Amino acid sequence: MADLEKEVAQQSLQERATTSKDGTSSEELEFDYTEEEEAIVRRKIDWHTVPLVTLLYMLCFLDRINIGNARIQGLAKDLDMVQGVKFNWALSIFYIIYLLVEVPSNILLKAIGARFYLPLLVCGFGLVSLCTAFVKDFTGLMVARAFLGIFEGGAMPGMAFFLSCFYKRNELLFRIGIYVSAASIAGAFGGLLAAALSQIPSWGAAGAEIHTWRNIFFFEGLITVIIGLLAPIWMPTDPSTAYFLTERERKIAAERLLREHRSDPARKVTWKDVKDAVFCIHNYTCALAFFLINITVQGLSVFLPTILNDLGWTNTQAQLYSVPPYVCACVVAIAVAWLSDKSGQRGVWLGSFACLAVVGFALLRWAENTNIRYMAVFFVTVGAFPGGPGFLSWAMNNSAGPSVRAVTSAYVVTLGTIGGIVATWTYIYWDGPKYHTGHTINLVGQIVTACCALFGVLYCARENRVRAAGKRDHRLEGLTEEEAEELGSRHPRFRYWT
Repeated sequence: MADLEKEVAQQSLQERATTSKDGTSSEELEFDYTEEEEAIVRRKIDWHTVPLVTLLYMLCFLDRINIGNARIQGLAKDLDMVQGVKFNWALSIFYIIYLLVEVPSNILLKAIGARFYLPLLVCGFGLVSLCTAFVKDFTGLMVARAFLGIFEGGAMPGMAFFLSCFYKRNELLFRIGIYVSAASIAGAFGGLLAAALSQIPSWGAAGAEIHTWRNIFFFEGLITVIIGLLAPIWMPTDPSTAYFLTERERKIAAERLLREHRSDPARKVTWKDVKDAVFCIHNYTCALAFFLINITVQGLSVFLPTILNDLGWTNTQAQLYSVPPYVCACVVAIAVAWLSDKSGQRGVWLGSFACLAVVGFALLRWAENTNIRYMAVFFVTVGAFPGGPGFLSWAMNNSAGPSVRAVTSAYVVTLGTIGGIVATWTYIYWDGPKYHTGHTINLVGQIVTACCALFGVLYCARENRVRAAGKRDHRLEGLTEEEAEELGSRHPRFRYWT
């Protein structure tokens, strides 16, 4: 927590600790608990929220990217999409709809509640995936992908909001890193499942036979729907009503968040909050990097099976060879999130791993040996996947106040989604099997990402030095105490994470 927010919290706690007119003691006015008790509550919350959200997001990402696995199992041939850009349009329509429904979906989430709304989204995109097994032509696939975007558009921001209802600021980032790492887990499971499901013999009624690529959509969608229906049983509503906590533990869970958000987390977002987020230089740095990271991550998630297939491996081999890079990416992404939180540093970690992705794309662009090119895929996934949650967290760290952080997170994620649209056009069929254009685009993107990390470190470090020297104190002149607090991250005592 920044110095300014610490002072506000301490002042508020002191005010609550005063004795009331009728002689009520501070112990009665303020609910007390020990650090050990808080740690026990946090562990219980961890076990009942993070694994579930990670599983649901893994299913979300799996149903999003299984079209890439299905493509090399016969989808492109059966729906007449081998040549041309029909496949790229089928990918783009998903992200276009996805982008449009993010904000409206979160409004519904607040009205309905996460316990039932998030599982509803899961059942929705699972059902759409299941129904995709029955599409007969390109038009049907476009309709299915559009509906998939409607249900998945609210999943990632909704799950992030759900976790934010249970965790303090310095606890949230590592948990987000874990659940976002489900994207790489989905990539690994996607390859394994696709290889297995595509081997199931043809079955179904006449005129609606399910085989090869259709098995992938049908069974992955069915699994998603079943888990979505069961999710409300395990998913809590909020800290104050969590079924797995005792009455005292519920009070602790609610009170610790109340103390964390002294600037009234329930306050509505104002135009000033929007202005503070949109006109923050550091937010643009993180948003640009997140946009570039998303081009790589979303592009690889869909096109990796095709890239590996074009290296000369069979369809099944390509599916299986896509698993190890994703497993490594998952482990590294979680490790980087943990180390970054512990060290209090963001830019150094993000810049270093972006450089690893640069090496990977350089090898993919110019190397000829198949084994070297496959090794390069590991460099790319390990280097790029930690970037998404890392840059998003960095932007949120350097935004003061819950309202500004809410706008900041939405702003960065929205620009990242635009990167997903760009990603669908980076690998075109006529550029194969080497895909020089796609690899070059991502190579340049990762170089710029590394530069963004370096710029972010230098900018934040310089601003901290300037504030420590008192060269920003003039911002306080003529302001009341309340007006000074409204400065947020522009307050002279606020310090940026580097």
